[in-house]
Amino acid sequence: MANYYPPVSFAYQVRISGDRSNLDTGFQEVSGLDVERTITEIKEGGENRFSHQVPGALKYQSLKLKRGLVVANSPVYAWYKESLESDLQARVTTKDLTVSLLDEKAMPLMSWSIIRAWPLKWSISDFRAQENEVAIETLELSFQRMERKIIRSLSVAGLV
Repeated sequence: MANYYPPVSFAYQVRISGDRSNLDTGFQEVSGLDVERTITEIKEGGENRFSHQVPGALKYQSLKLKRGLVVANSPVYAWYKESLESDLQARVTTKDLTVSLLDEKAMPLMSWSIIRAWPLKWSISDFRAQENEVAIETLELSFQRMERKIIRSLSVAGLV
């Protein structure tokens, strides 16, 4: 029987629709690939001791992308600047993103499609003279929905 080894979480890539720049694909951390179903509580009519929980809408966390501060012209930062500094008279531009988990040969195993994302927040790490760290910017996105796709399964004999 062959051994199964789960994929590592440090091999991934992020692609943003319409962005052909290699500058905007390297992220140190991706978080927020979360989805949960909300619940609605319905009280039993006339019987105060009971309530029922029924499924509600899906709720997504915001997607957070962290990277070393980009000082050059960045299409992603331009998108952020346009969205965050606008007075909301113009329509907010949404983009689709793909986060792919990679295997040892840098080939995609699984991906998450982030649909209709828009900039929610931008922040930069604290500046501290006593520490020797890279300045990290965090890009936070809200999005409409997320789809998970298995691109290539790890077939191992003996696994069900």
